[in-house]
Amino acid sequence: MSRVPELCIADARIVDGTGALAFEGSVFVAGNRIHRIVRNGERLPAVAKRIDAGGRVLAPGFIDPHQHSDLSPFIEPWMDSYLRQGVTTAVVGNCGWSAVPPAAAKDLTSDHGVDADDPGLRWATFEEYLAAVDDARPAINIATLIGHGGLRKEVMGLAEAPTDGQMDEMAEVVEEGMRAGAVGLSTGLVYQPNVLATTDEVVELARVIEPFGGIYASHIRGENRALFAAVDECIDIGRRAGVPSHISHLKLEGEPMWGRVGELLDRIDSAREGGADVSTDQYPYTGWESILASLLPPWAPVEGLELSLKRDPERLRAAVEEGDEGWESSVDGVGWDRIVVVAHTESDHSGRSIAAIAADRGGEPFDAFCELLLEDPLTWCIGHAMHEDDVRTILARPDVMVGSDGTASSVDGPLGRFPVHPRYYGTFPRVLGRYARDESAVSLEDAIRKMTSLPADRFRLGDRGRVAEGAIADLVLFDPERVNDLATFEEPHVYADGIDVVVVGGRVAWDGAHGARNGRAVRRDGTE
Repeated sequence: MSRVPELCIADARIVDGTGALAFEGSVFVAGNRIHRIVRNGERLPAVAKRIDAGGRVLAPGFIDPHQHSDLSPFIEPWMDSYLRQGVTTAVVGNCGWSAVPPAAAKDLTSDHGVDADDPGLRWATFEEYLAAVDDARPAINIATLIGHGGLRKEVMGLAEAPTDGQMDEMAEVVEEGMRAGAVGLSTGLVYQPNVLATTDEVVELARVIEPFGGIYASHIRGENRALFAAVDECIDIGRRAGVPSHISHLKLEGEPMWGRVGELLDRIDSAREGGADVSTDQYPYTGWESILASLLPPWAPVEGLELSLKRDPERLRAAVEEGDEGWESSVDGVGWDRIVVVAHTESDHSGRSIAAIAADRGGEPFDAFCELLLEDPLTWCIGHAMHEDDVRTILARPDVMVGSDGTASSVDGPLGRFPVHPRYYGTFPRVLGRYARDESAVSLEDAIRKMTSLPADRFRLGDRGRVAEGAIADLVLFDPERVNDLATFEEPHVYADGIDVVVVGGRVAWDGAHGARNGRAVRRDGTE
């Protein structure tokens, strides 16, 4: 490590990411590390570049444990919607989809608005993917999980159960990913083809990550009426595989579940008391975003929707709107009027509810839902399904990380024409502004700990997540009185306010203008 400080952020209110009370001081950076921390009143050594914080808050760069920006380093390398939130590291590969194997990368390109045959997006292994991230030098760092869904699709398509040989093939890819530096395995058990997997199948693959110290992260099998059973399954998979388990974007969907947040949190606490190693993250919004096809039951994949409608349309209607044995409906307790299209080949549908589109077409919402999928199987939607009181209660928990569940975007980038979820632009400032400053739902120090050291330790990201001497110099300077999210569901492509300086790997990436793109692939335990 260089011993000559090159950058000083002086006269700051330092919140170090551990939960400790803020203190006044200055931070000196040498190379890509924090060289020295000097309390106010001590003499400051000379330095090449000085930034006067003027009492603003200096914190570790925020770590987002739940992103889908797997391809953003190659398409939106500035990753502006996150860089301007103060995010310096993103964990991708969530919900069962990562950039490896190749079939998964091809599916992800549609989410990023790019050509699936782009020659710049070709790799066959996780080692090659992480090397490509390093070469791309995105503005922020990228760590990855191994996505079970893409892997399953590559090996066995939409077959219901794997053969022994297919299990071995999937296990080999998981092992390669862990050796390359992936942080764990993820599932999205509401999505095709993840939804077809049994608990035993997932346990067997999760056992592969155990010798490497990986984590099992899951978009669980249900977040509405099936929530409690789905939470139990996630915890059970971790127990049986001998690995930590992580519940992605914890929430209670649908009016029948509203107000049961105490039961949910007690269930997690009881599991921990019984020896389970389980954690969770949350985005601070009352609406979810997903592919519209996720509203279809497992036996009616979007690829075969036309056939399912011919065989038994009433069974399909009942499953979609009410649920089916072993599978829950995302419409139940929410309603078609609160499920809004955000991306469809017919742009006039964007920003409108399924109910409103059905009214224009003179039919029923279920019929409009099917028509939209037949027209564009990759349609995306937002469901306004959660209650603010439940969101606030979960957010106040010191053990719940802050995660966005979004994809890096920019106002004039490939996703700029779609009304995406506002969490892409506002998650972290929303917690700092609305929930910490304005509503006092969580202290500033604890909010920052939930965004920094907590995910850094859980996902084994090395010397990140703290303002400490010797730590990686990923830092964010923000105005605590001004920080706020400005993106809304109606106008989501609006950058946050109050994030003044972002430092990634010791170099200024944002100070009101773009600086250096100094991000890279972060491998498990922080190796680069």
